[in-house]
Amino acid sequence: MVSSKARNQRKMRANAPAHIKRKMLSSHLSADLQKEYGKRSARVCLGDTVMVLRGGEDIRGVEGKVIGVMTDEGRITIEGVTINQADNTAVARPIHASNVVITKLNLDDAWRKDALKRGKGAKE
Repeated sequence: MVSSKARNQRKMRANAPAHIKRKMLSSHLSADLQKEYGKRSARVCLGDTVMVLRGGEDIRGVEGKVIGVMTDEGRITIEGVTINQADNTAVARPIHASNVVITKLNLDDAWRKDALKRGKGAKE
């Protein structure tokens, strides 16, 4: 049974094993990808192209390739989305996976390709 207490939910999310934290890095698919694969969401992987839907005005609407996936933090980094540090050097800005939508999938992985085709309305 999952607790209804916010404190315990945060604790379970923070202390979850790696194979469960990996599943927490899911993001919605774009409308055309949803029709093609018959799925609403998919796990964000390196090489996917995503568009930022939520966040600051400087990053909202930016589309780019995923260059880093941090499963322990639940965040991804996108090329072209940076933030300046105190010494004025630009570093990649981590964005939560739920704040982006996947517009193009990286299908280099055969397992991932098969998993996407197992959707109910997937086109053969």
